[in-house]
Amino acid sequence: MEKYIGAIDQGTTSTRFIVFDGEGNIAACAQKEHRQIYPQPGWVEHDAEEIWQRTQQVIGDAMAGARLGARDLAAVGITNQRETTVLWNKKTGQPLANAIVWQDMRVAEEMARFAREPGDDFFRSRTGLPLSTYFSALKIRWLLDKDNVAGARQQAEAGEVIFGNIDAFLLWKLSGGCNGGIHATDVTNAGRTQLMDLKRLEWDADLLRAFSIPRQILPEIRSSSEVYGRVAEGPLQGVPIAGILGDQQAALVGQTCFKSGEAKNTYGTGCFLLMNTGERPVESSHGLLTTVAYKLGKQPARYALEGSVAIGGALVQWLRDNLGLIKTSAEIEELALTVKDNGGVYIVPAFSGLYAPYWKENARGVIAGLTRYANKAHLARAVLEAVAFQTREVVEAMEQDSGIRLEVLRADGGMVGNNLLMQFQADILDRPVVLPAIKETTALGAAYAAGLAVGFYSGVEPLRRQWRVEKTWNPALDWPREKMYGQWKKAVTRTFDWTK
Repeated sequence: MEKYIGAIDQGTTSTRFIVFDGEGNIAACAQKEHRQIYPQPGWVEHDAEEIWQRTQQVIGDAMAGARLGARDLAAVGITNQRETTVLWNKKTGQPLANAIVWQDMRVAEEMARFAREPGDDFFRSRTGLPLSTYFSALKIRWLLDKDNVAGARQQAEAGEVIFGNIDAFLLWKLSGGCNGGIHATDVTNAGRTQLMDLKRLEWDADLLRAFSIPRQILPEIRSSSEVYGRVAEGPLQGVPIAGILGDQQAALVGQTCFKSGEAKNTYGTGCFLLMNTGERPVESSHGLLTTVAYKLGKQPARYALEGSVAIGGALVQWLRDNLGLIKTSAEIEELALTVKDNGGVYIVPAFSGLYAPYWKENARGVIAGLTRYANKAHLARAVLEAVAFQTREVVEAMEQDSGIRLEVLRADGGMVGNNLLMQFQADILDRPVVLPAIKETTALGAAYAAGLAVGFYSGVEPLRRQWRVEKTWNPALDWPREKMYGQWKKAVTRTFDWTK
């Protein structure tokens, strides 16, 4: 009898394969980074073929390292960086160009034109999403433009080229690729293209017409938990592929936020706060996204409010790679702890504009409050505090939209290992922040979805009982919270309208 569930966790900076046992404990894990490609200011790309190679490598490494075979796994799930857009030739399997990453801003001018006509309300009312460079539709349109990728539109209209976010690309590759690969996606990823009707959970003909995107390039929309097919070859040959969730929705499932009003925040490359709002979508009037939380098989879809912050952990990487102030990301906490406060310095990382709750594409990053007193430790502290300040803004917007006060914030992601950040988050929110015992909640959510589809898990209630807290950060302030938050808000206004 199979004892384990596998999960492919394909993120913005790396790909992991994790094997879980029935209690959610990790039995095997492997991880590899992939390149970040910056052809021009504001452009961010990935090599989709490199991501596929990394996926194969981590699967092989994890399975071999734990001496596991395909017979040991009941199913495998996929979770992925959302919105990152790939076009590939279905006869050769080769991408037509580098994948355009969710952070990429090359379509800003085109977005401004669509904002004038047919207007933001046209898109938000159908998709729950504001018109933004963030989502896939404008990226697809850019790739189909004859001046950008030669022959792409003609191939698309001839049925030779297909589209997918990373989940669909990996599913197609895993299930056979050119030899019968399955071209499908789940509702959480389809909902982030800005092409799916949020209520009907179907591709919308009016949206396709508005963006000039051929219907035949799109994958089939399916639930987040069902058997899509089986792995065609390699260490997982024959294993059912049975779960797909966008990374933030996967973390919501991994944190077992199955009840309305439950929420989690993932501290990764960006920061993403999601609240389960039940079986009906809740429209936002405070700058949040209305999105699909998950759909488990034939059960009704659950919806969520989401606050998306573009730059979280990526700001630490910027401090490391661009400024060279630290050698490793882990060093930032030690450096920040050498000073007692931020020295009056505030960093607003609007590198790709501002996401929730502002949605200002023409904002750019600033460092405010500099004096001769400020040093690199103050900058390090300001970097960590920027993550917490942005999260508070999203929490406030979510409480206003939902009418629910968050009593506790469930946290996960790579940055939760930074004790200074987590304590400051509790302080600036004035409420507890909790860390679950099983920290790999994104991969765990994909594993849960896959396990539920094949009967490895009997239902969501046993999963809820499995969730437990490892650590709690309680507010412990001895400084003026609201004064600091006011200075942060002031710094944010300095980023507005930086570009035309």
